[in-house]
Amino acid sequence: MAEPIVYNVTDDLVDRLIALAPGSKTYEARHQREKVAAATQGSYDALFDPALPGLSLAERLLVALYAARITPSPVLAAHYRARLTDAGATPADIAVAESGKPADASSPRLAAILEYTRKLIEKPVEGDEAALKTLPAAGVSTPAVVTLSQLIAFLSYQVRLVAGLEAMKALETQPAAAGTPPAPFPANTASTAPGAVIKAHGFTNESLEWKAWLDVVNVDTATPEQVAVLEESHPKAKVSDYYLFLVHQPEILRQRSTAFNAIMYAPGGLSRAERELGATVVSRVNGCVYCASVHAQRFEQLAKRNDVIAQVFEDPATAGTTARELAIGKFSIQITEAPAAVNADSIQALKDVGLNEGEVLDLLHSDAIFAWANRLMLNLGEPVFPAA
Repeated sequence: MAEPIVYNVTDDLVDRLIALAPGSKTYEARHQREKVAAATQGSYDALFDPALPGLSLAERLLVALYAARITPSPVLAAHYRARLTDAGATPADIAVAESGKPADASSPRLAAILEYTRKLIEKPVEGDEAALKTLPAAGVSTPAVVTLSQLIAFLSYQVRLVAGLEAMKALETQPAAAGTPPAPFPANTASTAPGAVIKAHGFTNESLEWKAWLDVVNVDTATPEQVAVLEESHPKAKVSDYYLFLVHQPEILRQRSTAFNAIMYAPGGLSRAERELGATVVSRVNGCVYCASVHAQRFEQLAKRNDVIAQVFEDPATAGTTARELAIGKFSIQITEAPAAVNADSIQALKDVGLNEGEVLDLLHSDAIFAWANRLMLNLGEPVFPAA
């Protein structure tokens, strides 16, 4: 069993990269959600553990540099570039990751890994079964496929978390807003009755199943660590293809599940219904039918209505029954589609409709974790619809 990862708050990578220090509003808000900060760092540590088999550390760092370059996230690209140099990666391979041209890679294996990375970073819905199966064909084992998929999904989360925190920090240095109320809200009148089935543009709030495209772990032959992580992750993890596939790499799943649960279920802060709304918007934008269905249902269970879900499925850019919901949707779209464009004004727009510092952070976390979740669901398997 792997040694437990211990969180050292004084050596938190995200804090260091964007110079967050105790006493600042952004630092204090972030560390009110210490479990999320710890699991974010724990995920980084697990994914870049030199002893992790299947993919070399250099391969993982090349993926990280490539992902940070094409997203883009200059601060993370600089970090991973420095780590690659320290790890002794060849200048030629670093140049390929910098240039964004997988076909120029030094081996067919690295070319396949980087091409898969490109699809998941740029347009995750294109990472279909055929894209996934290029990896085993290039000599990447199933556990290593899990590592790679988790890595790319984590990087998608990490770049959005960093972008949002940078924007929150930037707002701290600006003069306080005058408190002007938002412009009159143009009511979206589209509505549906609670409990009604919603279907639009391939999305639905019906209950779906999900099946993996590669071999899952058999619970009867799983290691004690795998069983323990399944039991920690979700009440139905032992019968879920999703968890049974990801548990090929138990420590990575443990950290990811800890982050997810702390983000979506922690008390206080942004309402759980609004976190689910952000998750649904991100899933709609990314094209993840399965995630959208699950979190549309959770929104309705919490809010006792589904009117805004019908609007999200129809057009997320105009969805919202209130100015606050509309602002949550617009931020969720921006952080999903263009994280590098998120700035102090993006955060101020949320504050203008009443979100406080902690609520902004909770929304950022919810949106970022679905950059992670959507990529796993889209790229490792497919939804199964109810029988007609």
